[in-house]
Amino acid sequence: MLYKKDIETLYRPEVLVVGGGPSGLCAALAAAREGADTMLIEQYGFCGGMATAGLVAPFMTCYDSSGGDQLIRGLFEKIVGRLCETGGAIRPSEVGAPSAFTSYITVGHIHVTPFRAEALKLTADRMLAEAGVKVLYHTSFVDAEAQGGYIKRIVIHRKNGLAAIEPKVTVDCTGDADVAAAAGAGFVLGDEKTGRIQPATMFFRIGNVDSSKIEEDYRANINNFYRRDGVNYRSLHWWVEKAREAGDWDLDRVSVGLFRGVDEDEWSINTSRIMNVDGTDSESLTRAETEGREQVDEIFRFFVKYVPGCERAKLLQTGSTVGIRETRHIKGMKRITVDSLLGCEVPDDSIAVAANSVDVHGKFGPRSNEYIALPAGKYYGIPYGALVPDGFANLLVAGRPVSADSDAAGAIRVMPPCMATGEAAGTAAALSAGCDGSVTAGAKKRFTPAPEADVDLLRTLLRSRGARVD
Repeated sequence: MLYKKDIETLYRPEVLVVGGGPSGLCAALAAAREGADTMLIEQYGFCGGMATAGLVAPFMTCYDSSGGDQLIRGLFEKIVGRLCETGGAIRPSEVGAPSAFTSYITVGHIHVTPFRAEALKLTADRMLAEAGVKVLYHTSFVDAEAQGGYIKRIVIHRKNGLAAIEPKVTVDCTGDADVAAAAGAGFVLGDEKTGRIQPATMFFRIGNVDSSKIEEDYRANINNFYRRDGVNYRSLHWWVEKAREAGDWDLDRVSVGLFRGVDEDEWSINTSRIMNVDGTDSESLTRAETEGREQVDEIFRFFVKYVPGCERAKLLQTGSTVGIRETRHIKGMKRITVDSLLGCEVPDDSIAVAANSVDVHGKFGPRSNEYIALPAGKYYGIPYGALVPDGFANLLVAGRPVSADSDAAGAIRVMPPCMATGEAAGTAAALSAGCDGSVTAGAKKRFTPAPEADVDLLRTLLRSRGARVD
């Protein structure tokens, strides 16, 4: 690492969380509640990541594959509860499928959670303040100084210049394993076998919609959903076909993902598809942003012209950042495989359970996806070892880039599992920093390398906090 001037170390927290997206928010809250002096840095002026800056909504299911048992609880449930208290979300238990909230899809979509992005920003601020987390917004990760598998300093860029942080333990919640990669940890970019990376999406929100007319149109076509040659013909594909015939649709999509929000007249649209995007490269991201907005323009004009109830719709907002499904997957102590998920394996070091379907967008071409749901009532476990990069003593990774093959990551990349891994990583980081509740006042806290964590204690703590681990 070469710099032309000395960089002052300004902060020395016990736990540093880099990135305030869904996993980072939960990691910081979890570390602080175990008594760790915790700091969170975030490049935007708010937390939430894909849920706020990216406008990705709703939270996908937190239940088992039959919709009968809620699996992801803990901090996810607490955050949703706080949102519901202010009218900022609808409890997943109240959201059935198929419905407007699920884009009229049943499999893998029972009990999603509609929420307001603005409410989540405020709720995150309040919960972090209550937990005593030191938050630094408008602060970007620059580099990691690592030696012998130990991260010594994290270099950051603030509005007022470069600075450094010396944490005992770092939790990488950047979504792209930026810290791990900079420190020299091993990783795979996209699919190790094919080099394929899941496509990006520019989410957007529309309002002033007569939702009753969309519902009526859906009911008239309820038996017109099907799958052929790896392509789903779902919501509004009958209107997409008409628009294509008229020259008003040239996107490589055949149907539309639309999810009703908390407000009856607002919908989140998950339809644009930008292929061959490397989310770790600024030039590639720039192309994705500009192409994404062009696709949004075409899709919105389609809604106004063709979709019943959208004749007077308004484009409310596009994401402040393009939605990224896949970049790096770290090489960890353990690797989650798609076979282990589909086999519903729950390992001995499981720190969270989930049942989200394997969902690999663009696997067979830009119109396609691979979607494999678990058998009814089943679920799988996420091992602690998948959060620990090989060869590092004081680094954990949570969220999208945990150690997993590309297809397995297609299941656990959605926000509720990311929040569960964040909670586990934050708790583990606090334990690693010596915050296990056994240290008397004034005594020196004993550092434990992350690979040597007492996983039984970690699992016990998570359970005591309301999380499901098996």
